[in-house]
Amino acid sequence: MRRRFIAGNWKMFNGPSATSEFMSAFVPKLASSEDIASNINKGMMEVAVFAPFVSLDAATKGKEGSPLIVGAQNMHWEKSGAFTGEVSAPMLKELGCTHVIIGHSERRHIFRETSEDLHKKLLAALEENLTPVFCVGELLEERESGSTFDVIRKQLMAGLKVMDGSDVADKIIVAYEPVWAIGTGKTASSEDAQEVCAFIRKLLADTFGEGVAEKTIILYGGSVKPENTASILSMKDIDGVLVGGASLKPDSFLGIAKAAVQ
Repeated sequence: MRRRFIAGNWKMFNGPSATSEFMSAFVPKLASSEDIASNINKGMMEVAVFAPFVSLDAATKGKEGSPLIVGAQNMHWEKSGAFTGEVSAPMLKELGCTHVIIGHSERRHIFRETSEDLHKKLLAALEENLTPVFCVGELLEERESGSTFDVIRKQLMAGLKVMDGSDVADKIIVAYEPVWAIGTGKTASSEDAQEVCAFIRKLLADTFGEGVAEKTIILYGGSVKPENTASILSMKDIDGVLVGGASLKPDSFLGIAKAAVQ
């Protein structure tokens, strides 16, 4: 059975002070939830927050002694150099990060990161033993034109090119996030999300083999809330959720984690 992965992407919210406050409230609640703690201890679930760069230190200090995972929202593909404003994988590791989001739709569409950029970031993260959460997803016009699967195939295969199964299995988490459902209040139906996540798993099977596909964790992201988490996670090929706004408040994020208990 694949473990569930519950990820909160804070985007450009929660500075260091707000992060410390969140950790002070959330970490004890996570520890006191017997069902969640049991799932985590048995390796059946992981819970993570992806904080802004300036808040990573507060997050790693605030989670001390807790199994809560702290990850970054982005990184550069070089280890160091003249890249003003960028942060490298070794820097993230030094701060205590173990995971990093790569290819979020906002990085693709607002900041114009290309498939080649994201491929280099994936390789750099793996080289430093950071677990990438690699995001793919279609725009509304792409969905309406019937090209969802073509978009997903191109994005996924461009990111994972030249890799072999050992690079993917247990090392990369894939997140499907339909762009039209992010921060809009719209949510793909559980069945719609399952259809695309099943397509992703088949792509992985066709490319790397059934064994790799069955091990790979696939998330759904897009207006996830405590109220719809159980329905989303009831789908065969959805192993977790990538949560935006609902991860900013300790109680709502805890509610999502509770709904994910197996």
